[in-house]
Amino acid sequence: MEEEIKFILESTEEAMENALNFLEKQFANIRAGKANPRMLNSVRVEYYGSSTPLNQVGNVTTPDAQTLNIRPFEKSLIPEIEKAILAANLGFNPSNNGESVIINVPPLTEERRRELVKQAKAEAEEAKISVRNERKGANNSVKKLDLSEDLLRNVEEDIQKLTDNFIERIDDMFVVKEKEVMTV
Repeated sequence: MEEEIKFILESTEEAMENALNFLEKQFANIRAGKANPRMLNSVRVEYYGSSTPLNQVGNVTTPDAQTLNIRPFEKSLIPEIEKAILAANLGFNPSNNGESVIINVPPLTEERRRELVKQAKAEAEEAKISVRNERKGANNSVKKLDLSEDLLRNVEEDIQKLTDNFIERIDDMFVVKEKEVMTV
């Protein structure tokens, strides 16, 4: 019996942790006006007939806060990289200097910053829903066990504490992301 309870609690915590990790990835895709190599994670370049992630055909660096620099492993890929960045529809206008592809990241407008905060809030809400669904699933699993009322209440309290902890962590992550996005 104790093993089953322990298993339910551990698997619930693991699932909630996965929701947090997913939120972290979603937040990484929301740009905050500063150049970041992750901004180009969705870009895929045609390389010898196959669609290849940009970071596998060149080095992506940030020489300053407003610039991304892509130095391809083969110079012949420069036009393909430019085409792939435009096709990814990220709002960037790449240029090249014969050695590398350069992207100037435009500063965000106030309106765009507010939209990004709304997007971040929606992502945080999705993560909270996921955590609450895990709580519901765990509570249902525990109710199926043949437990005394006291033990059942204690386990449900443990599940609720776990849920509250993760919801708080999600809120903290959102506050950090909101500050990052709104900082000019």
